[in-house]
Amino acid sequence: MSVIEPIAEKDLPLKRDLDLLAALLSDTIREQAGSATAEQIESIRELAVRYVQAHDPDAGKALARSLSTLDMPTTMALVRAFSYFSHLSNIAEDLHHNRRRRAHKIAGSKAQRGSISAVLETLTDRSVKPSEILAMLADTLIAPVMTAHPTEVKRKTILECHRALADLLTQRDRSQMTPEEIAANQEAMERVMLTLWQTREVRTVKLTVQDEIENGATYFRNTFLHEIPRLYQDIEDRLTEMTGEQVTLPNFIQVGSWIGGDRDGNPFVTADVMRYAVSRQAGVALDYYYQQCLKLESELSMSTRLVQVDQDLSALAATATDDVVRKTEEPYRLAVTAIASRIFATAIQIGTFHHQLHDVAHALPYENADQLAADLAIIARSLKAHGAAKLAGGRLRRLQRAVSVFGFYLAPIDMRQFAGLHEKMISELFNRAGLEEYMALDENSRRVVLLRELASPRPLICPHDVSYSPDVQQELDILKAAAEIQARYGEAVLPNYIISNCASVSDMLEVAVLLNDVGLVSLAPTVRSKVNIIPLFETTGDLRSSGEIMTALFAIPQWRQLLTCRGDVQEVMLGYSDSNKDGGYLTSNWELYKAELTLVDVFKQAGVKLRLFHGRGGTVGRGGGPAYDAILAQPAGSVNGQIRITEQGEVITAKYADREVGRRNLEILVAATLDASFPLPYAVDPTARRALMERLSNAAYRFYRDLVYATPDFITYFLEATPIKEIPNLNIGSRPSARRNTSSISDLRAIPWVFSWSQCRLMLPGWYGFGNAISEYLAEAGEEGLKTLQDLYATWPFFQTTISNMEMVLAKSDIAIAARYSELVQDQDVAKRIFGRIKDEWQRSVDAVLAITGHEELLGDNPMLARSLDNRLPYLDPLNHLQVELLKRIRAGDDSEELRHAVHLTINGVAAGLRNSG
Repeated sequence: MSVIEPIAEKDLPLKRDLDLLAALLSDTIREQAGSATAEQIESIRELAVRYVQAHDPDAGKALARSLSTLDMPTTMALVRAFSYFSHLSNIAEDLHHNRRRRAHKIAGSKAQRGSISAVLETLTDRSVKPSEILAMLADTLIAPVMTAHPTEVKRKTILECHRALADLLTQRDRSQMTPEEIAANQEAMERVMLTLWQTREVRTVKLTVQDEIENGATYFRNTFLHEIPRLYQDIEDRLTEMTGEQVTLPNFIQVGSWIGGDRDGNPFVTADVMRYAVSRQAGVALDYYYQQCLKLESELSMSTRLVQVDQDLSALAATATDDVVRKTEEPYRLAVTAIASRIFATAIQIGTFHHQLHDVAHALPYENADQLAADLAIIARSLKAHGAAKLAGGRLRRLQRAVSVFGFYLAPIDMRQFAGLHEKMISELFNRAGLEEYMALDENSRRVVLLRELASPRPLICPHDVSYSPDVQQELDILKAAAEIQARYGEAVLPNYIISNCASVSDMLEVAVLLNDVGLVSLAPTVRSKVNIIPLFETTGDLRSSGEIMTALFAIPQWRQLLTCRGDVQEVMLGYSDSNKDGGYLTSNWELYKAELTLVDVFKQAGVKLRLFHGRGGTVGRGGGPAYDAILAQPAGSVNGQIRITEQGEVITAKYADREVGRRNLEILVAATLDASFPLPYAVDPTARRALMERLSNAAYRFYRDLVYATPDFITYFLEATPIKEIPNLNIGSRPSARRNTSSISDLRAIPWVFSWSQCRLMLPGWYGFGNAISEYLAEAGEEGLKTLQDLYATWPFFQTTISNMEMVLAKSDIAIAARYSELVQDQDVAKRIFGRIKDEWQRSVDAVLAITGHEELLGDNPMLARSLDNRLPYLDPLNHLQVELLKRIRAGDDSEELRHAVHLTINGVAAGLRNSG
């Protein structure tokens, strides 16, 4: 029997927190479920720890026997307990990451990779001047964009309990507490743990889009509104030190959202829902400004007996109507009161909010955020004039930045729809207007008639007495609502329109024509474009055609006129999920890289600035992985200060639920973008390595397609050997899991595809095809070929990131557990045949990764992640075993609500243990 390695001293606080949380949960189970159940769960936990961490085979056998003999009540208690152990491990790990970062800062250690300090040092070492950095930031946009893509299985109520536990652990860690305070802290944790145990973990009803909007707003209230202004302040202060002059940066960090604007496959996003999304976001922003004003009012107590304020401040104070007599000698308090009153009036007019605001004296609403910013600037100037610049540099400075960044809309919302629906809309509009039979036209003819309509002053949408089909009418209502929203909140609130499955120039022109009819785009009598029209290239074929499509688009003079209105910036979105499902992991990554290379050349020749929007998901099969390395792995010239990246599902929680972790992740995005925008020159000619990648990609593609699309029984294996059928009932998102009600892999959305493979611990989308491609290559190239691959791994960020992400996925996979899921397939001949192929390729992929990296075991150079998995696998593996047993019972005919609930709990727990599951 192996012995568990001793814990490093720096990780002892983590062990202390894990032990404390486990003890609290065990005590809660004992109180609520009885001693016998608690002891049985603890015994199974100890066996699981010995089996996973000490590699004890006897413990593994005993664990299997114990799990197979549980009755239903104990099974439910065990599933809940192990799910919570996984969640609690995540809480403790996040706290430990914060602890270690603080320890490094306190010790004066070298700046951590991914920090602003570190990247500025790196750029200085590359002889990049501060003036060049400032010039880059003046034309930069860095935007994480939250989507409602459904892989977050935890309820908001559960997340709030997790946050409460994290806060209580942080108090213990950072305060010198008396015995009474420690006892009170522990009692508070016991109360939260009891609340968790008595709260249903999964939702009983399906999420609405309004629920998703509210969930998204939570991250702004908890993290973004607080930390983004602080991040700007820190960057400005650091650059001020470097330049010796006061630096004020433009707004280049911006959190976006798809929630309430993404209609692709979601019929529940309507015009009214989009209006609600904007007004609710406005309510969150204005409430934050109002609360900050209340705090400012208490801080700015300066008296006119002691300081002399300027005329503008006096005039602003004179507009106050609330509590004037009591504050007569305190002009700053009067000025802030006046501002707060106007914020309240504005919130009443344009915001939907959950009432934290309380009524104040009537005031005139602000027409826009610029007016509020101007009033705050009056206060700042006056403070600086009488020697109180320090006061202007604290809360007021952060509030000024918040108003500048978040405005009255909080976050810009992207609109998105499927290209096929735009085609249907144009066809119907043409038909009702007595124009050409649009669907019968070829691509060139479509371009001609679309450009004609784009330049025509005649509206294409007919008057109200003409009826359209329900889905077309819903889309027309949304476009009209978009124009209304922009008129009320400004252009920045709905700045982007994304076209899913964009495959032609006409797909782009169709949207321009539709936006033209509601006044958001026009060529005559004046050229106007209030919206960025963005193609989303998703499949392997679309990625390969992207350069040709954009070249043709840029050759159209009318399109170039519209681009001039957008600062000659054209955004292009790249889809990681569907390209992976279409062609496999290696091919997807390579086709994305090639597409970026092509687009960089096309845009350079056209004189248009490229902004790439990376549609990454949480898991590696959907483009996930460490953000810093992913950005650095982009081709030279493809970042250049412009990058947007989707954040979705449980990854949003992992990155932004904790304020310190959120700040770190925002900083990583900024640092990586700066690093990638000043790339080092190529040290070698890239031709040979690109040719090799093309060869490997083609081999991996053939092998992947042969299994997933050319093997008739593969779809049966997937549907029966994973919990794909149970996932839609989890109520984790508002939209359906497939575009159509079919059993086709092509029609299945990428999220449930990847999520299902994660649950059965195969993670197939993150590696399949790679091992075969490497084996074929090495069979011909031998040792010299292996040395070439090792050199690529050492010198090429793209290849290194591709391999490192695959290594992480393979480490989280477990072929023995996956074999148990194959037992769920009714035709065991099919199961053995397909699983045998998968198992062989899994082994080839593991062997290939180890040979290329030189590691003796997976994650050989990532001890942090290896430790994290060691902490979580003892809870994760038993949940997988129980999930298989429960699925067997359901599929044998026991369709009880209790059994389905138990399966959903295992899905919840496995997702928590994996962290990036979909």
